[in-house]
Amino acid sequence: MAGGQERILKRRIASVQSTKKITRAMELIAASRIVKAQQAVQAAGPYSEHITEVVRDLGAAGGSVDSPLLAPRDEIRRVAHLVVTADRGLCGAYNSSVIRAAEGSLREQADLGRDYALVVVGRKAESYFRYRDFRLDAVFTGFTDRPTYEDARKIGREVTRGFLAGEYDMVELVYTRFLSAGSQEVVRRPLVPLEQEVVEGGDARPGAEGVGPTYEFEPSPAAILDSLLPRYVEARIYAALLNAAASEHAARQRAMKSATDNADDLIISLTRVMNRARQDAITTEIMEIVGGAEALRAGKDSDHDSADSHPRSSA
Repeated sequence: MAGGQERILKRRIASVQSTKKITRAMELIAASRIVKAQQAVQAAGPYSEHITEVVRDLGAAGGSVDSPLLAPRDEIRRVAHLVVTADRGLCGAYNSSVIRAAEGSLREQADLGRDYALVVVGRKAESYFRYRDFRLDAVFTGFTDRPTYEDARKIGREVTRGFLAGEYDMVELVYTRFLSAGSQEVVRRPLVPLEQEVVEGGDARPGAEGVGPTYEFEPSPAAILDSLLPRYVEARIYAALLNAAASEHAARQRAMKSATDNADDLIISLTRVMNRARQDAITTEIMEIVGGAEALRAGKDSDHDSADSHPRSSA
């Protein structure tokens, strides 16, 4: 019995050790990708800042603020939720936190009597909402760990098309913002319509100390602004995708490190149990040997006593 238990424990230890190798490798891969993802987030910052400045300069130079992307609807009947999750799991509570925030937003809009639309990024969000029979207006998958600007352009084209066509009255973005390797937070941000403050101010507007720089625009500022605002939406989506990718790698690195540590603890615990089982088996074998030896000795003593009590008669 003890020998059988020892074999079972050996198989369990070997299985845990194999799993530990996988989680350790995934931890190292995620840790290496965090650095690249963080650099991508930082590299996208200047573009987002400069495109915001250009939009404000165009508005200050006479660009129309009557763009459809800036005009709020008189009545909000349907709200689109752009939910950004991962294509894969094994990253702790990363996906569930985003989905929970999206569901909270859906309930809030439903309490206000508004219909919903779902534009999901990542297979985890797709499988979750599809399994629960939510309507999915658009699905984008296959790039969540390494997004490109072209991916953001496709998503931005879809949400702006739906908004301009009147299918959505408002678009809300739900994603995870990357703060540091050890800190991320789920945020909900209005995406479309854009805030009027986007086109307010700017260097092209005369300042309090005098006249600011003068720009010449070709074509007109209004035409450039109408063409640039969709790019601004794409830039915001791209920034969200980069933040989400960095957050995914950070969450996976922590989850895999925790799994590796738990595997170490489980191996130690199982090894102790196996050693005790082996010791019990050895002790049992020793007791059996000692018991057998005692039985043999007792049998020999009994034979000698029997021989002494019945001596042979001489001829």
